[in-house]
Amino acid sequence: MFRLKVQDSFSSAHFLRNYEGPCEKLHGHNWKVEVVVEGERLNELDILIDFKELKKALKETLKSLDHRLLNDLPYFLEVNPSSERIAQYIFQDLKKKLSLYTNLKIKEVTVFETEKACATYFEP
Repeated sequence: MFRLKVQDSFSSAHFLRNYEGPCEKLHGHNWKVEVVVEGERLNELDILIDFKELKKALKETLKSLDHRLLNDLPYFLEVNPSSERIAQYIFQDLKKKLSLYTNLKIKEVTVFETEKACATYFEP
């Protein structure tokens, strides 16, 4: 089994609906995102996926979140833009973007809202 990891970041604002505390107010974060993919089979170049391709897919996904009020995005109209849901959004978007790579699957996406606090989404 092989596992690859890439990281990137984006900046955005959000607020948590129905939350009692500071996070109910509009505030922002410089989010760090870590994506892990894994697979058993390497391609003809003996790589799982080119890091360049994985980074490009992540950058495209994060572009839709960068410098935005996350609450205004369609995905977050019904759910709070919590770290957990942001990780889920990124995971699901990358899963679609990388669906042509049949030799790998996304293992997990971790979103850091600070250096000391993060949330991870994965599917069984």
